[in-house]
Amino acid sequence: MAMNIKKGDTVVVLSGKDKGKQGKVQGTIPGEAKVVVEGVNMVTCHTKPRRQGEEGGIVRREAALYASKVQLICPKCGKATRVGSKRVKKTVSGKEKMMGIRVCKKCGAEEI
Repeated sequence: MAMNIKKGDTVVVLSGKDKGKQGKVQGTIPGEAKVVVEGVNMVTCHTKPRRQGEEGGIVRREAALYASKVQLICPKCGKATRVGSKRVKKTVSGKEKMMGIRVCKKCGAEEI
């Protein structure tokens, strides 16, 4: 399954306990089609000290959630949008190449 969300994108959660929350994508897991979003899907982990001097205890951190539960926010129009793709010619190190770029389906902004 192709994921249209990358690390650093701003997304909004569409369903679940954190519905409506916005956050920045901290990482992606393409093999499982999951993303980790900053401040969303917080879980408590009981950690054990691994090294001498390190503290253990209860730690709150973000857990991964399915990419289908989040939608990209367009940086130009500021709305949650589906992602389209478009092929354009770009010059990379002196050579022209056909490359695919992401396009906002609402306002048509390129390279979102």
